[in-house]
Amino acid sequence: MYQLTDFLPTTQKELKLLGWDEVDVVLFSGDAYVDHPSFGAAVIGRVMEAEGLRVAIVPQPNWQDDLRDFRKMGVPRLFFAVTAGNMDSMVNHYTANKRLRSDDAYTAGGEAHKRPDYTTITYCNILKKLYPDVPIVIGGIEASLRRVTHYDYWSDRLMPSVLVDSKADFLVYGMGEKPLKALIAELKKGKKLNEITDIPQTSFLSAAIPERDVKTIELISHEECLKDKKRYASNFRYVEEESNRINGARLVQKTGDKYVIINPLYPPWKPEEVDETYRLPFTRQPHPKYKGRPVPAYEMIKFSVNLHRGCFGGCAFCTISAHQGKFIVSRSKQSILDEVKQISRADDFKGNLSDLGGPSANMYAMQGKDLTICERCKRPSCIHPSVCHNLNIDHSELTDIYRSVDKLPGIKRSFIGSGVRYDMLLAETKDEQTAQSQREYLKELISRHVSGRLKIAPEHTSDRVLHLMRKPSFNYFYQFKKIFEQINRETGLNQQLIPYFISSHPACQNEDMAELAAITRDLNFKLEQVQDFTPTPMTLATEIYYSGYNPYTLEPVFTAKTKEEKLAQRKFFFWYKNEYYREILGDLKKMNRPDLINKLKIR
Repeated sequence: MYQLTDFLPTTQKELKLLGWDEVDVVLFSGDAYVDHPSFGAAVIGRVMEAEGLRVAIVPQPNWQDDLRDFRKMGVPRLFFAVTAGNMDSMVNHYTANKRLRSDDAYTAGGEAHKRPDYTTITYCNILKKLYPDVPIVIGGIEASLRRVTHYDYWSDRLMPSVLVDSKADFLVYGMGEKPLKALIAELKKGKKLNEITDIPQTSFLSAAIPERDVKTIELISHEECLKDKKRYASNFRYVEEESNRINGARLVQKTGDKYVIINPLYPPWKPEEVDETYRLPFTRQPHPKYKGRPVPAYEMIKFSVNLHRGCFGGCAFCTISAHQGKFIVSRSKQSILDEVKQISRADDFKGNLSDLGGPSANMYAMQGKDLTICERCKRPSCIHPSVCHNLNIDHSELTDIYRSVDKLPGIKRSFIGSGVRYDMLLAETKDEQTAQSQREYLKELISRHVSGRLKIAPEHTSDRVLHLMRKPSFNYFYQFKKIFEQINRETGLNQQLIPYFISSHPACQNEDMAELAAITRDLNFKLEQVQDFTPTPMTLATEIYYSGYNPYTLEPVFTAKTKEEKLAQRKFFFWYKNEYYREILGDLKKMNRPDLINKLKIR
């Protein structure tokens, strides 16, 4: 049983229990405080603690009263830290149709509206008003994805770097442990925050471009982006490419009378470096203040284990590679087994792990065979339009993890809840060992690690739309389905495939959705796991949505934008519902597609 003092302090009472009269950093978070390695604020708090700092955390402060929550921990010795939490606050608050959500998975009891819109900006502005002379460091996915001029779907406008509107002094982007450690080391040497300009994965505002012996790319200014959508779109190519390179360039963007300086990424981490995070003294519990009010996001992952970070898929609509990078950073096998053992000792653990995964289920321990080729590469995806010949897609290490976990005492079953990239499992290879590892993984996955339903994400059926999404041809889905059903028959199982699809994605037309409906009907799917495309900052699809141009070709691309256009596409997911029959029939007649009318059996 953990004591209150095992958590980072959240009140003056807890400070006194620790015997502290001041703190070095006060961390404000838009999420409830869950002391677990899957929650970014907890990770950052524990990292700073491990560096010898006294850290207090203020989860979900009230921004609408007399602001006492922003005052209660006093003035920190070094800086305030601010994160919106594990999600961008606007994605957290609103649906794809801009409807206000009625719950929040990252709040105790699932209660909605415990954080403001644009959380990072709101918290920082309050802190600057109360304490104008105290530096602020921002981070987390909201800050990370908004580090340059970006389109904000919810206000339907271009916004400058979050540094400008938040008035923060320093931004840490991506996985924050290494840059934060470097920052703390510099501060311990006596440097002031405004004197620190060369730490990788950091960003700041400057009156001039600091002189450094590093490749620098000056982006089109914020003001020019406001004037010209096509020029704005062209910016994104450089942002994406340089954010996915081992040796990326420093990016600079003029905004008003200042420059946004974005230092390049750290090189890909080694397993022992990421292991350090998982050795930190997390209680793996929500703070005791939430007793009786479970945090839904925690309940979902409490018996799951994250094997790696990063994703080399580079999907056009996804923010993972923009935040975590395309290079896979894997934990060591021992680190994973140690965490599983820790989970197995929990009082309420019944023997089943909900997920052994990551941003994608099957990228563990994969990297380029010849890293010198990777060092020269700037492809945003290692598997689109085809799997890179230099990518090691051997699945044997991952299969070994599954089998080793299942052998541990107290483990009955380990399930895979993360999405599986079937194109990597079906990719042709001349290496027989790799081919054998693919076959073994498929058999292991389907026969032992599916809890009745396996999630996969074809996203669409149109190869033209899929190409823009940076997803594989739907033919791969047919192949995977055939193997899935074959292994089910061989093992006497009756499991389901649950496919995920997106409507209203750039390049998708109504006719594409009608064909999707016909194809999925033919496959005996009545779709449930579907969504409208939601534009989120720093993704290829969002840049196309706003600008109308593909940043890589500067050719125009159609996107459904209005509510009516989106609903016209979405209804095809639900061809089997009576209320859509008449509308769908009318649309198919206008398209002159009697073949689809017959396939959908709509009369």
